[in-house]
Amino acid sequence: MYDIRHTRLTKWLNDGIPPAQVAEWAGNSVAVLLATYARCVDGQLPDLKRRLEAAGDLPEAEAEVPGAG
Repeated sequence: MYDIRHTRLTKWLNDGIPPAQVAEWAGNSVAVLLATYARCVDGQLPDLKRRLEAAGDLPEAEAEVPGAG
């Protein structure tokens, strides 16, 4: 049962559903959810970069992005 729950929560996060919503559905706090599943989230960087560029908030060099590299 836990494997199914883990798979579903990971999929929702990877699909871009906001962590606050996933945490509510899971019955967890956002902090607990991200502490458990943050390392499982993958594939959102291209979408985030596109959204930041559209908003004009992307730094010129990727090295300037905190935590990048």
